[in-house]
Amino acid sequence: MKPLLQLLNNIISNAHRTNVIQFFPFINSLKVYRPQYIKDDLKSAINVALIAFPQGMAYALVAGLPIHYGIISSAVASIACVLFAQSNLITFGPTNATAVMLFTTFASLALPEEQKLEYLSVLILLTGTFILIGAYFRTADLIKYVSRSVITGYITAAAFFIIINQLPNIFQLQIGQFQGDFLGLISLILQNLPQLHLPTFLLSILTLVTYILLNLKFKKLPNIAIVLVLISLISFCLKGKLYGISYLPKIDHSFLSFSFPSISYESIQMLTKTSIAIALLCILEGISIGKSLAIKKGDLLNNDQAMYSIGMANIACSFFSGMPASGSLTRSTLNFHSNSQTVFSSLFCGIFLLIGIFLLGSLTQFIPICALSVLVVIIGLSLLNKHAIRIATQTTGSDAIVFLVTLFSGLYFSLDSAIYYGVGVSILLFLKKVAKPELKEYSFNHKGDLLESPKSERRIPEVSIVHVEGELFFGAADLFREQMRRIYEEPQLKIVILKMRNAYHMDASSVMALDELVKHMNHLGRYLILSEVREDLLRVLNNSGVSAYIELRNIFLDNASNPTLSTARALKRAKEHLGETDPNVSIYIDLKNTNS
Repeated sequence: MKPLLQLLNNIISNAHRTNVIQFFPFINSLKVYRPQYIKDDLKSAINVALIAFPQGMAYALVAGLPIHYGIISSAVASIACVLFAQSNLITFGPTNATAVMLFTTFASLALPEEQKLEYLSVLILLTGTFILIGAYFRTADLIKYVSRSVITGYITAAAFFIIINQLPNIFQLQIGQFQGDFLGLISLILQNLPQLHLPTFLLSILTLVTYILLNLKFKKLPNIAIVLVLISLISFCLKGKLYGISYLPKIDHSFLSFSFPSISYESIQMLTKTSIAIALLCILEGISIGKSLAIKKGDLLNNDQAMYSIGMANIACSFFSGMPASGSLTRSTLNFHSNSQTVFSSLFCGIFLLIGIFLLGSLTQFIPICALSVLVVIIGLSLLNKHAIRIATQTTGSDAIVFLVTLFSGLYFSLDSAIYYGVGVSILLFLKKVAKPELKEYSFNHKGDLLESPKSERRIPEVSIVHVEGELFFGAADLFREQMRRIYEEPQLKIVILKMRNAYHMDASSVMALDELVKHMNHLGRYLILSEVREDLLRVLNNSGVSAYIELRNIFLDNASNPTLSTARALKRAKEHLGETDPNVSIYIDLKNTNS
C-alpha cells in the first residue's frame, strides 16, 4: 500500500511535466509549498506589482477604458493564476497588444461608453471560453505552426498604434474618438497640431527626459512608477491645473463588484470574430513567453495547462471590471529574474495590487494624463524589436511578404484582421513551397549501374524509373499528375516504376490523382509499378482501394536493410511484363546503407 501511495504522490508532484490538464491545481500547489519559498515569492510579487500598477493604468488608457480596468484586471488575473496554473513562468494580466485590439474593436463599432463597457465583459468571457475549448481539444501545440513573422508583424503594427494613439494626449489635442485607419489618424493629428497645448507638451518632454535619465543610471528600479510619482509631484507643486493640464480621474472604490456578463445573441454575433483573434493572441503571447523562460530555467512547460489557465484567468476577469488577460512579457521576465519560486508569487502580487487600489486609488487624480501617455509611448517603442524585424524581412522572401502583409493589414484594416491575413498568407506560401514533388528519372549506364538519367534520350526507352521526393498532399496533387503525364505519354515508354520511399503525406487528393494516372496509363497501354513503398503508404492505398486496381503484385514494399532490393524486384517484374524470361538486372547498391 505504501509504495502505491508513494507512486501516486510522485505522479501528482510531477504532473507539470506531463500534458495532463489539472482543473484545480491549487490544492497540489499548496501541498508542496514550503516556508522557505515565501521570501523570494514576496520579493517577486512586490517588484511585479510596482510595475503592474502603472502598466495597468497605461493599458486601460490605450484601450480607451477607465484606468481602474487595467489594474483590477492585473489583480484578478494574478489571483486566478495561483488557482489554475501549475507554473510560475507566465505572469497574467493586460498587455499592449490586447489593449490596442480592444481600442480598434470598439472604435470600429462606435458604441456609446456605457454599452462599450457592457460588451467588454461579454468579449472577455467569449475569449476565455474559446481558449478553454482550445485547451480541451489540446490545440496548444498547433500554435507552433503560426509563423514568427506573423507575430513580429502584428506586434510591430500594435506598437505603431500604441504610439500614435497617445500623441493627442501628449499634445493635448481635442480630436474626439477617431474611427479611421492608422494613416487617417496621423493626418488628423497633423491637422490639429497648431492647437498644441504648450504646458502639456513641456510636461511631456520633462517626463521623457526624466525616464531616460533614470533608465540610464538605474535600470533595475521600477522607473515607470518612479517617473509617475516625480512628475505628479512636480505638476502639483507648479499648480498644473491652473495651466490647463489634464489629469486622470481618481479611482472610486465602488467599482470593485462582481457581476455576470449580459450575454445576448447580438453581442455574441458582434464580438465572436474579435474574441477569437484575442484568444489566439493571448495563447501566442502566453505560451511563447512561457516556453522562452522555461528554456532559461531548464524546465518543461505544460502547454495545455498554460492554455487552460489563461482561459480561466479571462473568465475570472469577465466577472469583474477587467480587461483580457494574456501573458505579459515584461512582468513575466521581471518575475523570473526576481527569483520567484512558485505560482504563489502571483497571488501575493494580486493582493498587493488590490491593497494599492484602496490605498492609492484616490491619488491618481494627481497624475497628468500626458505623463502616463509618454510612458505608454515608451512601452510601445520597446515593442519595436529591430533584431526580430530584420530577421523577418531579410531571411527569406516568403517571411518578408508575411511580415509586411501582417503589418500593413493591421495598420490599414484592424489588428484582429491582421492575424488572419498574416496566418492565411503564411499558410499559402508554405503550401506553395512544399507542394512541389520532385520527380527524378533513373536509367542504367554502360556499366549496368542504376543512376539518375541525363537530360539526353533514355538508354532503355521501354522502362522509366522515377524517384518521387517530397510532399504528396492535396496542394501537390495537380503538379504530381502533370509531371507524370509528361513522362508516361512519350511514345517509346511501356512501364513506369515509381520509387516512393521519400514521398510523404499522401491524402485523398493525391490518391485520386494516382488513380486517374493508372487508368489513363492503362488506356495508353502503359504499365505502373510501385517500389520502395512504406507501410503507411501501403495502408493508404489499401484503404482507398487503389492498391487493388494497381494490383498487389505490382507493389513492392521498402526494405530498410537493403534499400535497393525493392526496386530490383520491381525491375524484375517489369522485365517479366515485357516478356523477358531471363532478365539481366544490374543494380547499384550503396553498401553504407545496407546490412546485407
